[in-house]
Amino acid sequence: MKRKILFLVLSAFMYLASGCSKFLDIEPVSSATDENFWKTQEDANSATNAMYALLRKALNQGNGMAYYVYGDLLSDEISSSTDVDINPLVNMQLNISVPALETWRPVYQLRRYDIFYQVIDQANRVIQRLPKMDENVFNDVSVRDYYIGEAYFVRAFAYFYMARVWGTVPIITESVAPIDAVNLPARKESDVLDQSQADLTKALTLLKWSNIDQNDFATRANTGAALALQAHLSAWRGEYADCIAAAKSVLESGEYSFVGRDSLNYRGIYQGKSNEGIFEIAQNGENEGTNRGIGYYSLAGPYFRNFTDPMLRISQDYLKTLFKDSNDKRFKSVFDVAYSGNYALCTKYANVKYSGNTSNYNAIFKNNIIIFRYSDIKLLMAEGLAATGKNSAAESILNEIRTQAGLQVYKNEEPLKEAIFSERARELFLEGHRYYDLVRLYKNFNIYKFPESKMNQAQFNAKKYFWPFDPSLLSANPALIQTPYWSTVNM
Repeated sequence: MKRKILFLVLSAFMYLASGCSKFLDIEPVSSATDENFWKTQEDANSATNAMYALLRKALNQGNGMAYYVYGDLLSDEISSSTDVDINPLVNMQLNISVPALETWRPVYQLRRYDIFYQVIDQANRVIQRLPKMDENVFNDVSVRDYYIGEAYFVRAFAYFYMARVWGTVPIITESVAPIDAVNLPARKESDVLDQSQADLTKALTLLKWSNIDQNDFATRANTGAALALQAHLSAWRGEYADCIAAAKSVLESGEYSFVGRDSLNYRGIYQGKSNEGIFEIAQNGENEGTNRGIGYYSLAGPYFRNFTDPMLRISQDYLKTLFKDSNDKRFKSVFDVAYSGNYALCTKYANVKYSGNTSNYNAIFKNNIIIFRYSDIKLLMAEGLAATGKNSAAESILNEIRTQAGLQVYKNEEPLKEAIFSERARELFLEGHRYYDLVRLYKNFNIYKFPESKMNQAQFNAKKYFWPFDPSLLSANPALIQTPYWSTVNM
């Protein structure tokens, strides 16, 4: 089975690397293999698993940093970076030019969505091919339907993710051979979100609370993951009644629970498959891990012996403003302010393994990418309740989170809605949420908290919060139009 998964993923990579001229000329599974594939349940499982492998590749673009660049680095969490490629991104200088041959540069990769369309194409293949397979090759027809549900979930996630990053992107719902690929115009953001919602609705009819293989808990989709995505999608659209309903179903399922905020337990969340994990990108298995990624950039000293200083700088003054109570268990468990007087270290991703005992051996970071977890959905429900005037219920959830962290209950130190977002900032620091939270805070509540040095309100209103398309995408696809703000600046 592993050989087949590897073949599927390598096919996608090799096709992308071949220099195709059209941005949709991407074929994660070679059509030449179709006649000899899709024959057994193992084939179906391999094809489904390949979607997650491709999603991991998409979220690890830009030296393993895509998920965190999109979700954290452009927010108020990081003040600067010593890395010459990352620092412009921290400052929201997303239009920096890249020489034509330097396709390895993070900003080039992050301005392109090729890999997301590999994910989508693989999901399309599963959706198209599995219903045509002989039902008798499956242990039960519900197994086949579950795999199809996973494909709808993954496609829904990919479109939702791209809608938050670029706003307007092409929609494609059928797998096509390269000879039939066409250059499609971007659709309206509302259309992309509608597609995500339609896929998610379908996924929820096919998935179950328990994964087919219990070892896939959190790392492959189930009903909990789909409902968590529904809660986020609804919150992004300002549809808070639907957000509350989805979040409530997750929280009352009994499938998830808090992890203690003391150091060893709390860091276990980021190694993966903790009691809080709802949906994660697997990177902590025996043959998994990254040699770059967020740990490489955020750690130093006793946590990562290769560096004496981290490449991402977290201001101690910012943390003092955010964590007003230094007794907060989360602050004590995953922040080191003693190592340097100039910055803080966030140690959430300090699960580092070495290939040997000397300093020049390779370091492998064994942390899952935590997409959705229990506390995230708790606070998202609190946001929805506050948005709909149910303040008492919102406060109750907020205080659950604060109690876990060893804090006193909320006492109107700041307006309730802002207090919930501040709690999300503390709870989900460097977990890929803060940037999108700040966008929602302004769009849905008219409260602006972005650093003015990165993006002022006028720039936000001009939709600077969306990423630009890389010029190479615009050249390859004449039907594509640059995102609003970035069309007004030199690329």
